[in-house]
Amino acid sequence: MPEKEYLIRLGERARKRHYHKTEKGKLVKFMAQLEVEANKGIWKPVVRYDCSHNFSHRDIYKIDGGKKKEEVYLTYADALDFADKDINQNWDEYKNRFLRGEWP
Repeated sequence: MPEKEYLIRLGERARKRHYHKTEKGKLVKFMAQLEVEANKGIWKPVVRYDCSHNFSHRDIYKIDGGKKKEEVYLTYADALDFADKDINQNWDEYKNRFLRGEWP
């Protein structure tokens, strides 16, 4: 049951947390999350893709703690690939909108 988890610094006050688990070569659990340092040393989730409810979905967070859940109609493997690409390409915009209170 290979599992991998890592943090990638994306820029000032932003990082991506990535986790996935496979069984017999098949992805069975995943999570990709953009985190922003909202206050000194306090990291908050901005957008998270995962399968914690047995389906692929995205949670979008507000700086005050509210969130919105959206189903992602993809397989776990495709959803994780999409999540990594989305966060890598859009993290700066997501971070700025989150910090301004405009997200979601």
